[in-house]
Amino acid sequence: MTGALDRGVDAAAYAARANPVAKLAVGLSIAVAMVLSLDPVTAGTALLLEVVALPWCGLSPVALARRSWVALVAALAAGVGTALFGSGDPQAAAAVTARILAVTLPGVVLLATTDPTDLADALAQVLRLPHRFVLAALAATRLLGVLSDEWAVLGLARRARGLGGGGPLGRLRDHLGRILALLVVAVRRATVLATAMEARGFGAATRRTWARPSRLHPSDAVVAGYGLLVAVAATAAGVAAGTWHLVLT
Repeated sequence: MTGALDRGVDAAAYAARANPVAKLAVGLSIAVAMVLSLDPVTAGTALLLEVVALPWCGLSPVALARRSWVALVAALAAGVGTALFGSGDPQAAAAVTARILAVTLPGVVLLATTDPTDLADALAQVLRLPHRFVLAALAATRLLGVLSDEWAVLGLARRARGLGGGGPLGRLRDHLGRILALLVVAVRRATVLATAMEARGFGAATRRTWARPSRLHPSDAVVAGYGLLVAVAATAAGVAAGTWHLVLT
């Protein structure tokens, strides 16, 4: 890992050092297994095996909670909604909750332990994705932090003008106004950034060179292999328990 990561992330951890493509392979393998069957045993087994591997991913419990609370709330809400308004089967609700968490957890680890520049290097050099797409995605990722700061500044500016009060309805109007203003700021920044990147040759059609090489190593095969192991073991557990069934049929 050459990029700087946030606090609470150990960049020297085994899985954190892996090539981003290997981490993507983990998420893809587990996602395929979760799509094929919706049952509590398969999803629960996958989630359990992912949790067991967390100590090797370099995420502290605080860092993990800070990055995954949205996914946890969404998973619980989906499970409750399934129990109340869907089939009404508690097992189906548990399967939906575990399935969402099992799919999102590898993504949380990927984003938390991977510098955006390292990810872009891997996508372009290992997966051979078009460099225009990769560089555009990298620029967009880098702008996320800037737009987050802009959101806070807009809130302070509107509060200084006396806006945003009046209870829940007033806060709703304030947020809608801030969203519109942030959209305008984002479009302006994107236009300036696109012009600057074109001027520096980022849109050239010729073959590009890369400042930092991105290669796969034997340890990356171990990380990707664990993702495949999770998918196979979860599916086997579901078949053995008699709960696995192909969703497409």
